[in-house]
Order: sequence, then structure tokens, then C-alpha cells
Amino acid sequence: MLIDRLNIWQKIGLYIATFLFLLFILMPFIEMLRVSLRPMSHLMTAEFSWWSKDFSLQAYRDMWVTVPLLGRYIFNSVFIALAVTLATMIVVVPGAYAYARLEFPFKALSLGGFLAVNMFTGAVLLIPLYRVLRTLGLLNTYWAMIIPGVAFLIPTGIWLLRSYLEKIPRELEEAAYVDGASRLYTLRRVVIPLATPGLIVVATSVFIGAYAQQFLFAITFNNKREFQPLPAGLFEFVGYQDTTWNEMMAAALTGVLPVLLFFLFLQKYLVAGLTAGAVKE
Repeated sequence: MLIDRLNIWQKIGLYIATFLFLLFILMPFIEMLRVSLRPMSHLMTAEFSWWSKDFSLQAYRDMWVTVPLLGRYIFNSVFIALAVTLATMIVVVPGAYAYARLEFPFKALSLGGFLAVNMFTGAVLLIPLYRVLRTLGLLNTYWAMIIPGVAFLIPTGIWLLRSYLEKIPRELEEAAYVDGASRLYTLRRVVIPLATPGLIVVATSVFIGAYAQQFLFAITFNNKREFQPLPAGLFEFVGYQDTTWNEMMAAALTGVLPVLLFFLFLQKYLVAGLTAGAVKE
């Protein structure tokens, strides 16, 4: 391994850099946890401290009373993200395979178009999307958040998966063709099983993107509380006079928990997908 070639000082420097990087990434979550465990009356008056004697789980109990639909909001977020991921991958897999293996007119131009689409934020297209969804009668439904999410994430998924599929040896597919297999059968029986780690990585990236886009689409295309995802539902902790920050942070951490468990379950597959193809045989 590369780390075995480093001397003691290089290893210490690497460990320190890794610790600082992880601390930088985790600090927002640590602060969220610290705020969620403190009474609201102490947040603005007590001095900052990493650990306090007034820590309690009261905010995690009160948040269900303050926002009775919190459980529904968490369910909506997970459901919308999963629906967007599933629909996106159904389009991305054959699309990425076509770009990796087939030759057709305007191939490079269309790939560049996908990259250009990713340069625009969802806010730029909110008004056109609103008009389209209104015409189709999809406002104030789950589809109002699923369809735009799929549209924005398909280009990203194709770009990521195409690079992975290009690393699969063509000889395996040619051998299947010699045996009389069709291209669709080869994709389903040969390519997809070999590309499973890459598919998991791409699906995870799409899921993260779908989860991150929910707030903007929800507040624009949806006015019904029963269809709102968690990012929009967190606004209910904001009152006319004050904001219950401890309950808001508790609700946000609770909403992240299902996603965290999902990633912990897929951790070994993510590592395999990210490292596949890193070493040339």
C-alpha cells in the first residue's frame, strides 16, 4: 500500500490532514447535535461550550408536538428521493450504455449539451417548469417534485455511468454476441452485473442530488402540507416571534438518520465502486 512507503513524519502529517478534513466536514453536524440537546432558553444566553450539563432530549420529544406532520415530511423526503433515483436510473442505464458503446450522429455534441445543462441551477428554470407542470395539472402533487428532479439529474447520471461502462472490456460483450445474444440481453445479463458497483455509486449520487433539490421545488410547485418534504417542513419551526432552533436541529438530524443508515448499509459497495478501475491490470 502507498501509506506503507511513507516515513513516520509523512504518516503523522497525513493523519493530521485527514483529521482536520473530517472535522471540517462534520462540524456542522456536531453543532446541530449540540444545539438540539440544549434548552431553547440557554442557546442565546449561555456561553459556548462543547459539553454542557443542561443537555437533554427534550427537543426530540417536543418537535413532534410543535410540528405534528413531521413524520409525514420525513417520509415524503425519502419517498421523493427514492422515486427520483429509481426513475433516473431507468433512463440513465440504457442512455449511458448507448454513449459508451454506440456511435451515432451528434454524440459528442449531445454529451456537451448534458454538461451545459448541469451548469444551470434549478432557479433559472423555475418559471418555465411551473408553467409546464400547471398545464399538465401536476402542481401540488408528488410528481411536481419528482419530474423536475429526474430531468435535472439524468445528465449527471449519464456522465458518471458512461465513464464506468467504458472500463468494462468489450470482449465480454462480443463473446455474448457470438453466442447469439442480443444487445439488450447482453446489457441485462453481462454489463449490468459487472457494473453493479458503479451503478450503486451513481444511484447514491443521484439520491443525494434528489434530496438536495427538494426545498426549491417544494416551495415553488407545492402548497399542500401532506406532500411537503422535510426541508420545506422545517419552516414550521419558524414562528412570528421566535424560532425553536433546538427543535429544528433535532428534526433535521432525525430526517438525516434514514439516509445515514442507507449509506452505512451500502458503504462496502460504494467503496468498491469508487475504487473499481483505479488499478490498471
